[in-house]
Order: sequence, then C-alpha cells, then structure tokens
Amino acid sequence: MSLLRRTRTFLEMIKFSHSVFALPFALISMLVAAWGVPGVGTLFWIVVAVVAARTAAMCFNRIVDREFDARNPRTRGRALVTGELSLGFAWGVMFVSVPLFYLAAAVLNYTCLLLATPCLVVLLGYSLTKRVTHLSHVVLGVALGLAPVGAWIAVTGELAMFPLLLGTGVTLWVAGFDVLYSCQDYESDRREPGLFSLPKRVGIEGALVWARRLHAGALGMFLLAWWAGSPPLGVPFLLAVAVAGGVMVYEHTLVKPGDLSRINAAFFTANGVISIGLLLVAWIDV
Repeated sequence: MSLLRRTRTFLEMIKFSHSVFALPFALISMLVAAWGVPGVGTLFWIVVAVVAARTAAMCFNRIVDREFDARNPRTRGRALVTGELSLGFAWGVMFVSVPLFYLAAAVLNYTCLLLATPCLVVLLGYSLTKRVTHLSHVVLGVALGLAPVGAWIAVTGELAMFPLLLGTGVTLWVAGFDVLYSCQDYESDRREPGLFSLPKRVGIEGALVWARRLHAGALGMFLLAWWAGSPPLGVPFLLAVAVAGGVMVYEHTLVKPGDLSRINAAFFTANGVISIGLLLVAWIDV
C-alpha cells in the first residue's frame, strides 16, 4: 500500500473529518477566554491537544470494537476489519497520540496537565460504555463537550460559567446526532446481546423523539452560553445560535422512521455547518 493511500485509509479510520464537531467549539471557548486570538503558541497547543486526544480515542474505539464492526454490514469494511491497517499500527498510533496529548497539556499549563488523565479516561472509556448502557451517546457527548472546557482552562488556568454551559450544549448536541446516526445500526444492534444503544432500547421512532429533545436542550444551552459570554460575544453570535437552531430543525426533517437514507447529510453536513458557522461568527464577534 502506498504512503498516500495508507494515510487516506488511516484518516478515514479515525474519521479525521469529524474533527469539525469538537475543534470549532474548543476554539470558540479559546476566543472568548482570551477576548480574541491568543498567542500562536497557545492556539497551536490547543489544536494539538484536541487532535491528539481525539486520535487516541478513535484508535482505541476501532481496536476494541473491531469484532462488533466485523458483524455489522455498515462497518465491516473498516480498515482494522479488512486488514488494510494492522492492529499493531492502530496501537502504535494510539501510544504516540497519548504522550503527545500529555505534552500539549503540560506546555499549556499545570492545571491542564492535572486534568489530562481524567479527560483521557472519559475519551477512552466511551468505547466501553456501549457494552453496559443504552446511554453511551451521552458519554460520547461528554467526551466532545470537554473540548471547550479544556480550551478555556488552557487560556485562563481556571473554570468559568461560559465553557461549562457551552460544553453542556455540545454534550447534548453530540448525543442527539449520535442517536440519529446510530439508528442505522438498529437491526445489527438487536442481534448483539452485548451491545446497547438508545434505538435498540426504544426503537427508531422513540430514538428520533429523544434526539429532538436532546437538540432542544442543546439549543437552550447555547443560548445560555451566549448570555454568559457577553461580552465579548454580541448580537452576531446570538443570531448564529438562532440559525444553528434552524439547522437542527432541518436536520430532523431529513430523517424519518421509515427512511434513514439521508442520515449522512443530517449527520455530517448539517452539524458541520453548525460548528464551523458558530466558530466563524464568534471569531468575527470578538
């Protein structure tokens, strides 16, 4: 396999493109904490920390889920299942990413370093929660919701209301769209006695209802975060939150109990618009 193809396969394995879900919110938190763009070093190490932590978590997820993936028609083509990438390669990338995350945390400040281990426990532990609870979607949300909290601490060295509210909003937002996404695996999950999900527990129709509730809660948290972050956030960010709410509504019109064919548009395109759009407006606003 050529280096270029191997790189593409690896980036697909860790769903690198899905970094648009957590990283923009980390950067929003950073911008508000610094009332603008902080030093280049701070920005660089925040990005390194987010990317390294996510890479480690995704490698671990693919490693521990490979047997489930092999039995699921949607995921049986993943690189660790087909052998395109070896198990040793995935472990190797993970064991490079973890020290890199600790290095970034240590460079940022001592508080970040102290919190690095609990953060990794959540990020890596998510992959195991689907074996014990139907609410693993919320744990995934918490994992991504830590990004804005960590970015704020990276800039200020302490906690505040804004990153907690923004992180809670991200938690509910991610949990909602993960519930939507997991509806694709409803039949496969039903055949796995050791695997749990909300669609498996309440059915696809019930899962869609819960996804709407989670996204309504997320919108409420984003509004509270705007309030807590004003100033430097102003009316433009408030309007962007309102637009994000409209995108969430649109997202739910794409997915129906009897038609999941547009789930990828609802999952990636709509949610990418929300995260990147809010980041761009926050950047302009501060």
